[in-house]
Amino acid sequence: MDHSTHAGHGHRDHPGSAPAGGPSLDRIAFLATLHCLSGCAVGEVTGMVIGTAMGFSSGETIALAILLAFLSGYAFTMVPLLRAGYGLRAASRLALAADTASITIMEIVDNLVMIAIPGAMDAPLDSALFWGSLAGALAIAGVAAFPVNRWLIARGRGHAVVHGHH
Repeated sequence: MDHSTHAGHGHRDHPGSAPAGGPSLDRIAFLATLHCLSGCAVGEVTGMVIGTAMGFSSGETIALAILLAFLSGYAFTMVPLLRAGYGLRAASRLALAADTASITIMEIVDNLVMIAIPGAMDAPLDSALFWGSLAGALAIAGVAAFPVNRWLIARGRGHAVVHGHH
């Protein structure tokens, strides 16, 4: 895939349309959201599992899950940049620019959904309630982040910043 088209200005004039020979803005935003959700989910799930297994309070579990979601979300963006030869500082700046808004929205929505589902935060790790609630919360969080990612990419921000550097 030619990532140079992701940060182009063609998206501004024709939202939702494809740049010359490139994927549509909706597809780019969907893939960016999926990428961000994948990184976020690794940390979120890890934090929820650790917090639940260790008997942390709901607040402690959520705090750990949020911290790990941001760390893993940024790592998903930074690792390819580091492999491409960027320094840690440059890769960190690009990851922060690309992912902060998306991860923030996903974490707010995901955790609010988990809190809203009766018993989800107290469910044992081997229960369908725990895993079903977490999967549903992450899916809803991804849907909530999509329009923001699309808006940012259309303006050459968010994941568009990173795709110009691959």
